[in-house]
Amino acid sequence: MPFYEYRCNECGAEFEKMLRFSEADQLPACPQCQSPQTRKKLSAVASFGSSDSGSSGYASSCSPRGGFS
Repeated sequence: MPFYEYRCNECGAEFEKMLRFSEADQLPACPQCQSPQTRKKLSAVASFGSSDSGSSGYASSCSPRGGFS
């Protein structure tokens, strides 16, 4: 189950909530003030590897030449 990040419109609290994909449309109440006025934040996506040209991100993190040792 993924974590979703929220912000409360009433008190400004930011919090995370783990929800099933089927529940992702629901907005949880704020854990600080119990307000139902929350909104989902945009989260940064984790990226793996690097943007080197000509090598994959996974291999480039294994050794300086981009191969396995």
